[in-house]
Amino acid sequence: MSTSAQSDDLTPGAPVACASDEPVGVDTAIGAADPAPAGRGGRVVGGVLAVLAVATIAVNLRPGATGVGPLMDPIVAAYGQGPAAAGLLTALPCLAFGALGLLAVPISRRLGLSGTVVASFVLAAIALLLRPGTDVFWLFVALSVIGLMGPALGNVLVPAWIKLHGGRHAVALMTLYSVVLAIGGSAGASLAVPLAGGGADGWRASLLFWGAVIALPVVVWAVVLTRTGHDFPPAPPRGTLSGSLLRSPTAIALTVMFALQSLNAYTQFGMLPQILADAGITPTRAGLLVGVISGWGLVGGLVMPTVIARAPGLRFIVAGFGALTTIGYLGLLLAPTASPLLWACVLGIGGFAFPTAIALLPARTRSPLVTARLSGATQPVGYLLAALGPILAGMLLDVTGASATVLWFLAGTGVLLAIAGYRAGLPRTVDDELHA
Repeated sequence: MSTSAQSDDLTPGAPVACASDEPVGVDTAIGAADPAPAGRGGRVVGGVLAVLAVATIAVNLRPGATGVGPLMDPIVAAYGQGPAAAGLLTALPCLAFGALGLLAVPISRRLGLSGTVVASFVLAAIALLLRPGTDVFWLFVALSVIGLMGPALGNVLVPAWIKLHGGRHAVALMTLYSVVLAIGGSAGASLAVPLAGGGADGWRASLLFWGAVIALPVVVWAVVLTRTGHDFPPAPPRGTLSGSLLRSPTAIALTVMFALQSLNAYTQFGMLPQILADAGITPTRAGLLVGVISGWGLVGGLVMPTVIARAPGLRFIVAGFGALTTIGYLGLLLAPTASPLLWACVLGIGGFAFPTAIALLPARTRSPLVTARLSGATQPVGYLLAALGPILAGMLLDVTGASATVLWFLAGTGVLLAIAGYRAGLPRTVDDELHA
C-alpha cells in the first residue's frame, strides 16, 4: 500500500491532518471562505448540480423507514406475524443505519463519496421495488435492510460531501439538506395511509411508491460522479491528528445527542401512532400528528444551520430541545386528548435536536477528513444505540400493558438529551481536541 493510501485511513485511530489553531468562526467551521474544490476527476461540481444532488438524496433518506410505521398493522397481519415482528420492523431502520453506516467510510475510500452514493442507491432502489411483492416475511425484512443501505451510507457521507464540495455554499447546502431531509421524513409518515387507499393490500402500493422515487438520485448522482471522479477526501501533505474520537468530548457529546434524538424519532415513527390511538385519537389523525412532529424538522432544518454558524453560544439553545422533548411527552401523558396538536408541536420543536446534530458535524470540524470521520462514527454508533429505544419501549409495553410507561421512559430520555446537547453546544472543534 502506498503512503498516500495509508494517509487516507479514517478509522478511529487513524492519523488525520492537523488543523490550525484559528478561532472557530463561520468560515473556519464550515469552510465558507474556500472555493468549491474540484473532484479527483478535476472538474468542479456546479452550484445547480450540487443543489439537485443534495435535494434528491435528502428527500430519499427517510421515507423507506418512516413509511412503514403507519402501515404496521396491515403489514404484520399480511404475513401472519405478531408484536415481535412489529418491534423488529420498528427497530430495523436504526439497526440498519447503524450497522451499514459503519461501512460508509471504508467503502467510500475505494469508490469515492459520490461513487458510493450511486452504488448504494442502485441496490436500495432494486430492493424497495421488490419488497412489496414478496409473500415471505423474512424476505421482506431482508429486502428492507438492503433498501436502507443507500440511506444508511448517505446519512454518513452527505455531510462530508458538502464539506468537500460545498465551499462557500456549505451553509446553504447544509440548510437545504436538513430541510429536504425533514420533508422526506414527514412525507413518508403522512402519506403512508393515503397512498395505501382502502384495500387490504394497499400497503404494498404505498411502499412501492417510495421504491420508485428512490431511483431519482441514482440518475442525478451518476452525473455528479462524472464530474467528481474518485472524490474521497485527500489527506493534507503534512501534520497528523492521531488517536481515537473517544479523546474528543465534543465527538462523544454529539454521538450521545444523536443517539437520544434518533431513539425518540424512531420510537415516535413506530409506536406513537398506536399510543395516540390507545388514547382515543383516530388512526388517521394519529398518523397526521406524527407527520406534524416530523414536519417541524423542516423549520429546524431551515433555521438551525444559520443559527449554528452565527450564534455566539449554543449550549442553552441545544439543551432546550431536550427540555421541550420531555415537556411534550409529559403533555401526552397527563392530557393526551386535551390538545394533542400542541404536544405534537412541542415534540416537533424538541426534534430540532436532529438537524442541529447534523449541522454540527461540519460546524464542529475543520478538515473534510475529520468531518467524514466524525460523521462515520457519530451516526452509525448513534443509530445502533437508538435501536434500543423501540426495543425497550416494546418490552415495557408488553410487560406493563400501559402506554404511559413508554411515555415516562421517553420523557426521561429528553432529560439526558438536554445534558448531551449542552456539551455539544459548546464552541469546540473535534480537530483541536484531537490535536490537544
